[in-house]
Amino acid sequence: MKDIESKEIAPEVTRRDFIKTAGAGLFAAPYIASGWAQTPPSDMVRHAVIGTGGMGRNHTKNFGNMKGCSLVAICDVDPAQLGKAFKDVPNADKIQKFSDFRELLKDKSIDSVSIAAPDHWHTPMALWAMMAGKHVYVEKPCAHNIKEVNLLVKASKSFNKCVQHGTQRRSNGAHIEGMKQLRNGIIGKVHTIKAIDHQYRESIGKAVAEAPPAGVDYDMWLGAAPKVPFTKNRWHYNWRWFWDYGNGDAANDGVHQIDVAVWALGDRYPKRVISSGAQYFYKDDHETPDTQTTIFEYDDTQIIWEMRLWTDYTLEGHDNGNVAYGTEGKMEFDRAGVIVTKGKEQIKIEAPEAVEAIMPNFITAVRENNPAKLNSPIEKGAIATNMALLANITTRLGAPSLQYDPVKEEIKCPGMDKQANAMLSRTYRKGYELPWKG
Repeated sequence: MKDIESKEIAPEVTRRDFIKTAGAGLFAAPYIASGWAQTPPSDMVRHAVIGTGGMGRNHTKNFGNMKGCSLVAICDVDPAQLGKAFKDVPNADKIQKFSDFRELLKDKSIDSVSIAAPDHWHTPMALWAMMAGKHVYVEKPCAHNIKEVNLLVKASKSFNKCVQHGTQRRSNGAHIEGMKQLRNGIIGKVHTIKAIDHQYRESIGKAVAEAPPAGVDYDMWLGAAPKVPFTKNRWHYNWRWFWDYGNGDAANDGVHQIDVAVWALGDRYPKRVISSGAQYFYKDDHETPDTQTTIFEYDDTQIIWEMRLWTDYTLEGHDNGNVAYGTEGKMEFDRAGVIVTKGKEQIKIEAPEAVEAIMPNFITAVRENNPAKLNSPIEKGAIATNMALLANITTRLGAPSLQYDPVKEEIKCPGMDKQANAMLSRTYRKGYELPWKG
């Protein structure tokens, strides 16, 4: 094994060259990895974390202290971030450090990985990991674009791997019980669900080009994205507000609320997407909207997603949450739990039994080598992610509306079909093409 101080694979290496250097034919063909899927891991799952920003350090803490899980490796292109992650984990001296995730994946003893890198790396890393025989926990949103989302779903089935999506409300006992009661008609027929993404985010200002931080492989960090000078606003956390790396708050916080709404409607795509948004507040380096409203239209109901990043007050009592409006009352979902209001009566929905949190649930599924055990499987997370991305496509095009066919994987957008379908994917920089095409 090679750690962070060992010789790394050059960033410009092609997939073919990497296959030659990976050792023992590790990435030579999908069928090699698929053979490993037949052998369940030991009772102690050996896990690795890729990406150590705020969410990544949440992963290292949780997986590092989890019963039945052994955190054995951590990876980040930024040595400063990597150092921070090691301060919060037990047995830090026994955990391997990596700056190149491809080197980490060579370790056949690693059963699973979690990916908390920037969004544009989520699917490429997840594909490499499955090709290496690993189960994958991928943070939301699972991909940078819709073609990647759909490819990830296909890969999970092709490699027969557990792929958990980081939309954790599906592991919340009160939410699970609330969905059951919603389907049983506790508030009557639901004709509208509001998904609220409402908070205050300070301006990021304007940043000048400068040298990347010491020890950082900036070319690797850019990955498939165009090669541009380093600025601090493209760096930790703020990369979310640039289209090359993220998809704004639609795919950041919005995907959580959209996922709850989609879950309530039986995990189905809308027949039409209508969206409007822009930057009304920020006068800085932001590229993505600070204000956005999207209607996902169904035959019998609708989801209204509202995003505002310039308010320090709540919307209908919520910062990030959901309200399902029925013919006999309403059901509210938020961080505090689930509340039903019918006239003057309020009912707090409680979970009848304990539910595994999303990360332990992933480890349970990995241990049993059983994707059916996942609370938030990739095929469910894919719908919410794609809907967030469709909201962005509609908004960016300034289109009156669009329709997405999830079977044909194509968009119909009056007068803009070509432009809309071009936005389903991206151009990949040479040396950072997707390693698996389905």
